[in-house]
Amino acid sequence: MLLVFMDQAILDAAEAAKPPVAKKVPKELKAFGDTRQDPYFWMRYKEDPAVMEYVNAENAYRETVMKPMEPLVEKVYQEILSRIKQTDESLPYRQGNYFYYTKTEEGKQYYVSARKKGTLAAAEEVLLDVNEMAKPHKFFSVGAQAMHPDEKLLAYATDTTGYREYTLRVKNLETGKDYPDEITRMSGAVWAMDGKTLLYSKQQEKTKRTNQVWAHELGKPVSEDKLLYEDTDEKFNVGMGRTLSKRFLIFVSQSGLTSEYSYVDAKTPYEKAKVFLPRREGITYDMDHHGDHFYIRINDKGRNFRVVKAPVADPSEKNWVEVIPASNELYVEDMLFLKNYAVFQLRVNGLHTLRVMDLADGKTHDIKFDEQAYVLGIGVNREFDSEVLRFGYSSMTTPQSTYDYNLRTRERKLMKQQEVLGGYDASKYAVERVFATSHDGVKVPITIAYKKGFEKNGKAPMLLYGYGAYAIPMDPGFSSTRLSLLDRGFAYAIAHIRGGTDMGYTWYEDGKLRKKKNTFRDFIAAAEHLIAQKYTTSEKLVIEGGSAGGLLVGAVTNYRPDLFKTVIAGVPFVDVVSSLQDKTIPLSMTDADEFGDPEKQEFYEYMKSYSPYDNVAKAKYPNMYIFSGINDSQVPYWEPLKWIAKLRDNQEGAGQFVLYMNTDAGHGGASGRYSRYKELARSFAYAMWTLGIRE
Repeated sequence: MLLVFMDQAILDAAEAAKPPVAKKVPKELKAFGDTRQDPYFWMRYKEDPAVMEYVNAENAYRETVMKPMEPLVEKVYQEILSRIKQTDESLPYRQGNYFYYTKTEEGKQYYVSARKKGTLAAAEEVLLDVNEMAKPHKFFSVGAQAMHPDEKLLAYATDTTGYREYTLRVKNLETGKDYPDEITRMSGAVWAMDGKTLLYSKQQEKTKRTNQVWAHELGKPVSEDKLLYEDTDEKFNVGMGRTLSKRFLIFVSQSGLTSEYSYVDAKTPYEKAKVFLPRREGITYDMDHHGDHFYIRINDKGRNFRVVKAPVADPSEKNWVEVIPASNELYVEDMLFLKNYAVFQLRVNGLHTLRVMDLADGKTHDIKFDEQAYVLGIGVNREFDSEVLRFGYSSMTTPQSTYDYNLRTRERKLMKQQEVLGGYDASKYAVERVFATSHDGVKVPITIAYKKGFEKNGKAPMLLYGYGAYAIPMDPGFSSTRLSLLDRGFAYAIAHIRGGTDMGYTWYEDGKLRKKKNTFRDFIAAAEHLIAQKYTTSEKLVIEGGSAGGLLVGAVTNYRPDLFKTVIAGVPFVDVVSSLQDKTIPLSMTDADEFGDPEKQEFYEYMKSYSPYDNVAKAKYPNMYIFSGINDSQVPYWEPLKWIAKLRDNQEGAGQFVLYMNTDAGHGGASGRYSRYKELARSFAYAMWTLGIRE
């Protein structure tokens, strides 16, 4: 009866302010002889006053519905703050003559970046005080940063809208003043080794595709900047970097299926870059440099990648020597080259290993841990001539830990572990790794955390999280905020579904394009398994996903609205077909390699068959808490706006829908850390409340 009472409390609050009613303006959308009616297409036009009127009405409705929850929101928020060391410093790392770090201060939204010369006992030099920089703005984010080789100039980028449209400036670290040079619509920055040239990547204005690399000389007009590299293929984004050896500048063109690298001597950036390996459809690679060789991680002989080396003098394929062969059991995820050692980040059976190779004799050894599920990865290593590797480790019970590892002596030293205030005791919590069987017999891993004493009796609440896209794995790391759930008896589970690289690159390829439905079926199989094994019941199951994970939870809710009690959807990509058909929307071209091109009938029909917005139908939908940002450049605001309006039209059950549209932010939500914690507290509190938990 408790659950019924709590749901009624939401309904009573909602009754005090009727849900907003969105006007319908039927619009026919035609493709391949198929005609769709979209009554909410008008929401795409923000210049129409009715759009913001509707946004404001949704926000007001959400405030009314959630008013009874405000004490719980505040309690969860205070819990989150109570576990965080609000005044803290990151572990300093060495780069050149300085140690660099960031620090936060209690009560302040943003960080300060700083450095000390030579020794940690030296005087502090503040590089960027983001709190001061952010004062005139409702939103503020620092993007790319690049330190000049002489360590006297810092190039840095800022965004003041959340639209991820950054402006690049250069700060004189001796005077503390910015130069007048300003470069807009950029994304990345790196200094050449000629002492004067700043390279930056440039975005197209409408699509936000990064398609060019330019060279700028400080003090000269931006109009005199020189174009160094450009990719005219609209499916490709351009990136750049400098090898840790400092010898080469690297340019890369990358789509969802294919990559192509070029390189040029870092001292002569204006020379024409040489293409390393011309692009081949479906072949992805990346490269690094060490001594007389390039090292290449490539998936030409196996989808999980192999590593080869090639002489700088002639890196053509005939001269390649294999370093790590391709394997179905081993996924090569990353690599790092220091003066005497190479480090390869591998994934074996879904778990990380760091493999160290002595470049003098080729001998290897592995760094690994013994927990059932964990995250292990190469950390911040900025010094080429070093015998020490910095790496990070955490699990769902072990706070983020940073180690320094002597590659010669194999001594491992814990340098810093995230401090969790309030007496956190990892021994009071447990982690399990189980497997669900999907529709095609594939075993899908699930990592589950809970407080010891948790009973598998089908009565406990659970939050199940998923993503499943863009080759991004959902690794089971630590979160102190999650304790607010675990301490209330929740189990927290991560479904490692296809579409990410949790089990290797083939795991990704089996969850994209015309195999995308594997992602949704894997997630449903995970939920059904957890219910069958009595971790929870459908009446106590909350699911969550953001962005492409919002697509996930939207799709599975259409498939199985009976399986979940509550859905949390952040910046959800739910209007798949219409958005990918509109080539003026950022990501619409590059996403063709992820989801397919809707201008081709086979992909149009397939996407339409799972697109959450297109498949909303009369049903008893669960509770939904949806949040988004009005300045989102990746998932336009109108997608969740249209979705919630259509859901209300088709709701036949008692589930309640609320939308929080942040009118000062974009895809990443609020920029200040306290504002982000409050947003998280709202979603947690909503989930708890709908399950009958008030305290």
